[in-house]
Amino acid sequence: MRKNYTLIIGCMLIALSSMAQSVLYLQTSEVNNLMVQYEADRGSLSRFYFVENSPERRDRLATLTNDYLKQVQQLNYESLPAGSRVDYILFKRNLDEQLRALEVEKKEYAQLNTWFAFTAGIYEMEKFRRRGSQPDAQQWAATMKTITTSISKLTKALEKDTTITINLIRRAQGIVKGLQAALKSVHEFYSGYDPGFTWWLPDTFKNIDSILAAYGQLWQQKAKAAPGGKDDGSGIVGYPIGKEEIIRQLQQEFIPYTPEELVEIANKEFAWCDAEMLKASQEMGFGKDWKKALEKVKNTYVPPGKQPEAIMKLYNESVAFLKKNNLLTIPPMAEETWRMIMMTPERQLVNPFFTGGEVLSISYPTNTMEEDDKLMSMRGNNPHFSRATVHHELIAGHHLQGFMNNRYKVYRNFDTPFWIEGWALYWEMLLWDLKFPQSPEDRVGMLFWRMHRCARIIFSLNYHLGKWTPQQCIDFLVDRVGHERANAEGEVRRSFVGGYSPLYQLAYMIGGLQFYAMKKELVDSGKMTYAQYHDAVLHENSMPVSMVRAIITNQVLPKEYKAEWKFYK
Repeated sequence: MRKNYTLIIGCMLIALSSMAQSVLYLQTSEVNNLMVQYEADRGSLSRFYFVENSPERRDRLATLTNDYLKQVQQLNYESLPAGSRVDYILFKRNLDEQLRALEVEKKEYAQLNTWFAFTAGIYEMEKFRRRGSQPDAQQWAATMKTITTSISKLTKALEKDTTITINLIRRAQGIVKGLQAALKSVHEFYSGYDPGFTWWLPDTFKNIDSILAAYGQLWQQKAKAAPGGKDDGSGIVGYPIGKEEIIRQLQQEFIPYTPEELVEIANKEFAWCDAEMLKASQEMGFGKDWKKALEKVKNTYVPPGKQPEAIMKLYNESVAFLKKNNLLTIPPMAEETWRMIMMTPERQLVNPFFTGGEVLSISYPTNTMEEDDKLMSMRGNNPHFSRATVHHELIAGHHLQGFMNNRYKVYRNFDTPFWIEGWALYWEMLLWDLKFPQSPEDRVGMLFWRMHRCARIIFSLNYHLGKWTPQQCIDFLVDRVGHERANAEGEVRRSFVGGYSPLYQLAYMIGGLQFYAMKKELVDSGKMTYAQYHDAVLHENSMPVSMVRAIITNQVLPKEYKAEWKFYK
């Protein structure tokens, strides 16, 4: 009897241990501590060595990254479960990418040495300042005068030089900004506080600060004049990255397709949109002239002042639909805590449509806009267009994503637009399948956005391959998708000069297709319910979608995993 009792106790302890491990893995992994410590250490060093592009900062960050690379490689990879293997692969990928970027910075800095031979004096002053030592102000004034003279001579030489590439020009701009930040730090620390500095350096500092600013402006002018940097008449100046860099970045995201194959996928999706748009147009009485149907839909805009109410109505319908079909778990606090603001006119120049997350920013006319701009804003944010995107921006899209990211696997910092925008777009695709649009006008609105996401792949890749100009991209959005011209200009401006990564715009549709393929694999096959699948995704935090798949399907990934999942059939 005692043996049986002991056996029962042992089994219970094993079960409890297994449950504890399962609960533990909801929030952590064997790589967790390294990742958290690395981010904290990198943050500390970045704040201390704050002068961007300085050799000192670069060398210190390289040392840190190499140290953590050694630590992660000491983990016993073969003993790790699926989720921890994903953490290992992605953390190592990030460390490798940091070292690559630092090496590029080092190489470009060396190539610019002729134009920045004066930097050591400024870097030394900033280093001296950090621990509060009192400077030899008279000597510093002499050093600053020498540097000012050097920059003056370099400026004259730079005006005549036409051989510098755009990558080096952009690096030079970063170096100048770093130097300006260093001098500002020195001046703010000593001026008015240290008698010697305040006596010797006021005019000298103004001179060096002024000539360094002029030097930065000259590099800006060089950027505008560089190949690919010229204004084609659209007012948009960006810098195509080229095919080799596109492919490198796609591999970083574990996307096993070439740019040409992605454009082909976009065209196939476009063809589906065209066919569905014709069906809706015919139901509306416009035959094959879908642009007339689109025009009617655009003119369903609500009166000024009514847009927040219209958005709220669509939100309530969307969440009710999600709950009715038991599509995922919606935490009550997520419903309770999202907020509304009105988008500024300045922001609407870059983003003419409402955006979301915890804060829903509503794009609609203000009293300061021109009449034509007011009308285009209202037409571009009509209820049928908005019906397609309210769930994209709030629940189950960006707001719920952010809400869950703050609560599950918070150590993961693998942010990628293929997860962020792909997941939000996936819901547009799923709700279409589940008959969320109630009328042909609703379908036109949803198809407009789906066509837009196809167009994003085509125009962004053609631009970065050097085939299209920004103006051609604008014209494509107007002619092929039916955008208002001002909205098309805002979209292209946002894509190329809005601070987004080169792959950001194609990530909407491609990421959405990845999640859709996973839905077919797991839900349509009966292996999971909708709620189980969607909750599982949201519990893993942001990462390349193929890695989400690896975790949910419990794949045992090899240590040197490369992109291989062909998700588009």
